Amino acid sequence: MKNPEAQQDVSVSQGVRMMFYMMKPNETSFQTPEEVPDYVKKATPVFISFMLLELVISWVCKGKPLSRVDDVLTSLSAGILSRLPSLFFRSIEVTSYIYIWENYRFFSLPWDSPWTWYLTFLGVDFAYYWFHRMAHEVNIIWAGHQVHHSSEDYNLSTALRQSVLQLYTSWIFYSPMALFIPPSVYAVHLQFNLLYQFWIHTEIINNLGPLELILNTPSHHRVHHGKNRYCIDKNYGGTLIIWDRIFGTFEAEKERVIYGLTHPINTFDPLRVQFHHLFYIWTTFWATPGFFHKFSVIFKGPGWGPGKPRLGLSEEIPEVTGKEVPFSSSASQLLKIYTVVQFAVMLAFYEETFANTAALSQVTLLLRVLFIILTLTSIGFLLDQRPKAALMETLRCLVILMLYRFGHIKPLVPALSFVFEIFYSICITFWGVRSMKLLATGPGKPK
Repeated sequence: MKNPEAQQDVSVSQGVRMMFYMMKPNETSFQTPEEVPDYVKKATPVFISFMLLELVISWVCKGKPLSRVDDVLTSLSAGILSRLPSLFFRSIEVTSYIYIWENYRFFSLPWDSPWTWYLTFLGVDFAYYWFHRMAHEVNIIWAGHQVHHSSEDYNLSTALRQSVLQLYTSWIFYSPMALFIPPSVYAVHLQFNLLYQFWIHTEIINNLGPLELILNTPSHHRVHHGKNRYCIDKNYGGTLIIWDRIFGTFEAEKERVIYGLTHPINTFDPLRVQFHHLFYIWTTFWATPGFFHKFSVIFKGPGWGPGKPRLGLSEEIPEVTGKEVPFSSSASQLLKIYTVVQFAVMLAFYEETFANTAALSQVTLLLRVLFIILTLTSIGFLLDQRPKAALMETLRCLVILMLYRFGHIKPLVPALSFVFEIFYSICITFWGVRSMKLLATGPGKPK
């Protein structure tokens, strides 16, 4: 999926239908992986449209939005971070699959057969079920997957809160299909399975009637994201819920679901969101005596401890009261508006980087990625009200002004170039003064 010239365009109709897995075999069958469109990238306008639609509907029906600025920015930041490695190399989920296919396949199913298409649909969803289940039952895999569960809200932006690390374990579960299913067919369904799971991250859809028996729905997936005791380790399905019904992990939605990790991390720093559980495993590993116990810290469940069952004790899961208040930033509304503006500027830079990847050198790509990470981290620091936020934002504004002067960043409206330069010059002065005051008087909070 790295050769845009060889890929067909995706129509508006297809862009919507692919979100619901309503594409036909004859319009999504390709002979080689290079011909397969990057459906996830092409879905960006649909993501934005659906999120705006959810915002309007929730405002009209409930009188308030189902999302908070700080949480949405953190979810979008995680999604951006998860996509950055693809600037440098093809996903390991596809690369490993192609390697197995080319060297070890038993036989080849026809790439243009509807039977192969539907078999792959079932195979990818079945493999996803087991990967997803193991991502909750094996601590080292949970270190990646916990990112997706760290939001205490449940809306369409939550679907984009993805892990940088998850791909490096999920490929194992799909690899047996490479023994007989062509990579091009697999590459299509791998994307559709992911895209389907976007729209089920919402509270504005209640029950879908008979479809609840077969499909993964918003109701089923709300349970999966819950930290209520009855929700823990339930409803792992991607597109279909039948695997949970077959393997005993299904749970219907009952009382109000409270979302998030059982032990909230209370931060909007995207790097802490991504990697905090890895550090927890590291410290627990060295603090736990005995080789077999250390092994268990990595490969048993997140709740395991010496003398406990593999998945830990359910009675140790904190009870929810229904009165839980999601962690929110104490930043002023003005500062939150500022972070949204900075995120929008960075997002335009991010999209432009992906659009021109082929024309950019590896060094330039690396520098652009570092700037994106710097921006996301600085926004997280500002929302967390971290003492070093002002200093980091001063540095970031200096970098963005330098990128502007070298032509790497351009205002969306060229006529506003002068305003753009003046604005960031003022930002440098403002945050620089704040930094100097903090150095002189000690840590404070940027309001």
